[in-house]
Order: sequence, then structure tokens, then C-alpha cells
Amino acid sequence: MRVNGIGVDLVNIPRMRDVIDRWQDRFLRRVFTEAEIAYCRARRDPVPHFAARFAAKEAGLKALGTGLRLGMSWRELEVRRERGGPPTLVLSGRSRELGLAR
Repeated sequence: MRVNGIGVDLVNIPRMRDVIDRWQDRFLRRVFTEAEIAYCRARRDPVPHFAARFAAKEAGLKALGTGLRLGMSWRELEVRRERGGPPTLVLSGRSRELGLAR
């Protein structure tokens, strides 16, 4: 696989906790896929896991060089982790089209 862009992002865990406490499922369902929500909620403290996925999605958008413009949504970037494997950012929809075009 060829690298077309690099993205880095950090997320403040206490801030993520505040956002989730305030907006709850409204925020989670806007940003994360059902699989990501289930994965994070299965953890003792889900907030650091949500924060890590949010940072990965932000980094992915930076690597694509698009942000959320051009008809993309947060849920088109999904962090998946197979048992024993590293996390992987999987693109779908418009984000996948843009990624393949780069």
C-alpha cells in the first residue's frame, strides 16, 4: 500500500468525557459506527477508547487532506481492531472514494 498522506491528532480525554456526558448518544451516533460504540462500551472505562478512535479519525481526515468537506461523514472512517491485531482505519463511502483517488 502506498502512503499518500500522514495525519496526527491528540484528544484530551477529560474533554471527551465532558462531550460524551453532555451529548451522550447524540454525539456517539454522529461520530462512531455501531461497531465502534459496542467495542468502547465493552471496556471498563469507554471514554479513552472513544478518544483514541476520535483521534484516529481526525488523523485520517488530515491524511486525506479533506477534513469533513466533500460530502464525507465521521462514520465513513471506522477504527477496527481484530483480536490480537493492531487497530486499522477502514474507509467507506465518499472517504474511500477520495482515498482511492489520491
